[in-house]
Amino acid sequence: MSINITGAVAAYDRMLRQGGSSGMEARDSGGGDFSAMLRRAAERAADTMLEGESQTIQAAAGTADLTQVVMAVSKAEMTLETVVTLRDKVVAAYQDILRMPI
Repeated sequence: MSINITGAVAAYDRMLRQGGSSGMEARDSGGGDFSAMLRRAAERAADTMLEGESQTIQAAAGTADLTQVVMAVSKAEMTLETVVTLRDKVVAAYQDILRMPI
């Protein structure tokens, strides 16, 4: 099974738009560069993880709706799995570059 990095990023972006995030998704109207796209994706991933943590703390205090906690934790889990997959692909690509003959 081959995973396309661009496809994974696009799928992740679609998932965030469908899920309706916390309003921190101000999109640039222009294209931007690759590093800006990565920065935005990392910020959104961190926001998702923080939301999951916040909901978990509220659940422990008994002040959160269980459905919202489950949704936030599920989103955080999916985000973590996506980030780990992307990290593994970047490390594999870097190792491939290191093995290239000069």
